Amino acid sequence: MAATKRIPVSEGVWEEISDLKRPGQTFDELLSHMVELEKKRRFIEEMDRIEAEGDFVELNFDVPDIDQPQGS
Repeated sequence: MAATKRIPVSEGVWEEISDLKRPGQTFDELLSHMVELEKKRRFIEEMDRIEAEGDFVELNFDVPDIDQPQGS
């Protein structure tokens, strides 16, 4: 692991984070998991925003049917 850093938090936040931590789980593991969940949440939120606001154009392209022999 890289250098250890300290993050000052209020007593209430410390208690809430501690309550989320599973037995045997380190705070580093918990915070890493929380970061990944937040990244996914933000990605989905951005995709939802793009879908809601976006002006999409249908793309038409010919894809050969793999069930039909070539030349039929």
